[in-house]
Amino acid sequence: MSTNVLRTADGWWVVLGERAVPVDTKAATTAELLADRDAVREAALSGEAGTPVADLAALSPVTTPCRVVAQMVNYRSHARDSGFKGDIPPAFFRKASGSVSGPGDAVVRPSHVKFLDYEIELGLVMGAPLPVGTVVEERDLPSYVAGLVITNDVSAREVQLTKTQFYESKSYPTFTPTGPYLSLLEPEDFTHLLDLRLKLSVNGELRQDRTLADMIVRPAQALTLLARFQTLDAGDLLLTGTPGGTALKAPPKAVEKIGALLPPAVKWKAFFKSQAKNPHYLNPGDVITATIATPDGRIDLGEQRTPVAAAN
Repeated sequence: MSTNVLRTADGWWVVLGERAVPVDTKAATTAELLADRDAVREAALSGEAGTPVADLAALSPVTTPCRVVAQMVNYRSHARDSGFKGDIPPAFFRKASGSVSGPGDAVVRPSHVKFLDYEIELGLVMGAPLPVGTVVEERDLPSYVAGLVITNDVSAREVQLTKTQFYESKSYPTFTPTGPYLSLLEPEDFTHLLDLRLKLSVNGELRQDRTLADMIVRPAQALTLLARFQTLDAGDLLLTGTPGGTALKAPPKAVEKIGALLPPAVKWKAFFKSQAKNPHYLNPGDVITATIATPDGRIDLGEQRTPVAAAN
């Protein structure tokens, strides 16, 4: 069974139901904690009464700086929403690790952003180095991936689309809420990954709801493709794509063909004028709720609840 770990300003905790037991470790980073799994196991078996989880202020269980890499268009439902047809070539992009924030921290919308979008994603936390040239088979996943986290790949859509700039549009501070739990997996847990269901709601309205079975490129293949050019180390984070249901969707084909004939400035002005009528983009005061779990609770990454705030 997986073991859920929580991080606070006071250190690391093993979550046991509604209570948490402190981990006796000097680890300051996620990588250091993963190198001290014995201390995590000892805390889980200690029999201590612990502290109510509700009394703990959770930080991101992925410490920074670290590498944050993300997969693009990796769910069939998201591909349909985005207007893709046929085979979709695997693609990756980087996010600044300064975008990583806690599971209860506010997502801050920059003053120049009007079209702020959400993307729930399963995050893989590396437990060992992945050198360039590594080939990862399904049976090898436990050798490289230590655990899982909930992430939200928050996106400034007008920056992404007009500048074709993923790095900037997804790297503002607070644009990668992470946690609350780092779910450390045992080898047998990996056979249950496809049962994980990703659910995201805004103000109680369900927007995204899919299992990993909707994935196009699954974790082992993704790590193999990424290792063609990118090294990863313990504590690094790979976001594995989002399912359909984001605010942004491709326009109808007829509109898209007309738009292709227009000068870029005119095209984007018309597009964002139409998007201004879309009520699904995030606004200050909204609350995003995200969960990832298997139906039987064998793997449960907890609940991420993040308000949206305007920049000062």
